Amino acid sequence: MRLRSLISLRLGVFCVAEKPVAANLLRTEGRVHAVDRERNLGQRGCTARVFCVAEKPVAANLLRTEGRVHAVDRERNLGQRGYTVWFTGLSGSGKSTLAFAVEHALLVRGVASYVLDGDNIRFGLNSDLGFSPEDRSENIRRIGEVCALFCDAGLVVLSSFISPYLADRARVRRVHPPGRFIEVFVNTPLQVCEQRDPKGLYAMARSGEITDLTGIGSPYEPPDSAEVVINTARPLSECVDAVIGAIRL
Repeated sequence: MRLRSLISLRLGVFCVAEKPVAANLLRTEGRVHAVDRERNLGQRGCTARVFCVAEKPVAANLLRTEGRVHAVDRERNLGQRGYTVWFTGLSGSGKSTLAFAVEHALLVRGVASYVLDGDNIRFGLNSDLGFSPEDRSENIRRIGEVCALFCDAGLVVLSSFISPYLADRARVRRVHPPGRFIEVFVNTPLQVCEQRDPKGLYAMARSGEITDLTGIGSPYEPPDSAEVVINTARPLSECVDAVIGAIRL
């Protein structure tokens, strides 16, 4: 599928190139903005271009290009290790709340991190994708590759996506070096998510207004060996500590 748009980020403000295909999206913002990340790093924003491939590319006649700077050099420069922390769970489970809280806690510790939120990404990079099974898989494939780049750059990327399919999450894990992908299962029961219903999606699903909501009209395949399992009945601070404890910085 052709990527038709990009997210432009500055000071935590999103510039959207096109109207997303998917409906019922809600932009989520945390307490950490671009200026905070730049202050934390002591530098202005930069781009790292290292490419990781999980599958054989469709295009032929490609040549991998490598520079003189490697992941270990970037990590040494930043004084931290790169990780992808992947939050998965039902809509309303608390994934984004936890991811943004972890981002802020890492900022306080001087760790460079960034949250990729499911709805936010559909306003830009994945604005051409809906919620068919094929589009859901492509959504996660793209984000998995982006996370691998963040990780290779030496950053901690906090990825908050329902990501309902086991196979899709396993593919994302495969594009990361061993030990650098941390799966966090936000294990909030469906009944609790439905009671919260922050976006009104469960009410729309029960009324038949939408038919593809994960957990109601579409399946969710829970992890069988997540590195961290979160019970959001616990205080948020304890959940944050559990996630940070799994990151070996």
